[in-house]
Amino acid sequence: MKLNCVVVDDSSLQRMVIAKLVNNHPNLHLVGDFSNAIEAKNCMTVHTVDLIFLDVEMPVISGFDFIDGLKIKPQVIFITSKAEYALKAFDYDATDYLQKPIVLERFNASVKRALDFHMLKRENQEEEGEHIFIKSNLKKLKVYTNKIKWIEAYGDYVKVVTEEDTNLVLSTMKSFEKDLSRDKFIRVHKSYIINIDKVERFNSKFAEIGVTKIPLSRNKKEDLIKALAIA
Repeated sequence: MKLNCVVVDDSSLQRMVIAKLVNNHPNLHLVGDFSNAIEAKNCMTVHTVDLIFLDVEMPVISGFDFIDGLKIKPQVIFITSKAEYALKAFDYDATDYLQKPIVLERFNASVKRALDFHMLKRENQEEEGEHIFIKSNLKKLKVYTNKIKWIEAYGDYVKVVTEEDTNLVLSTMKSFEKDLSRDKFIRVHKSYIINIDKVERFNSKFAEIGVTKIPLSRNKKEDLIKALAIA
């Protein structure tokens, strides 16, 4: 098994060092190395990337801003010369955090962590279905997307309603929507995203999930009809 990787660092010397480490590792495949986030993002629209080696401090777009702008988020190993970014890095669910200068033994340990996580994620998806992680009440929860009924805007939070329970997540609807499959979830109103597999009936004004009526925006009925037809 090999993980497809990109290296993003504005220092040409650091890119060369990390790229060499990637190329010498039997379980890594270097897709490309880039001096800025824009070039890396363009590459990732064409190629599947499993792991990013990412510098934090870069001109124009920082490493954190780059991750914020990705719709599909691969694993990330942050690389920087400053230890003070470590806490924020793990707020971004970083796989690891490497401090420059990079030592081979420490690099290999980070890669092993990424490989283990990749295998675990793949096994879970095969056995239990697709899932996402949400943070609610200071806890990180694993939520299977096939059990989500709808997502509702709730002030500065979004309310995630599943078959078992309801959780509040500090997020915007736009940001949360990025983590959901477009094949199964559709934004039917500025305040609602629904799982199309849970829709029992609908009319020009509402989609019904159980006893709950979800309002439909005027221009969303046709989108829902198309989505249900494909599903």
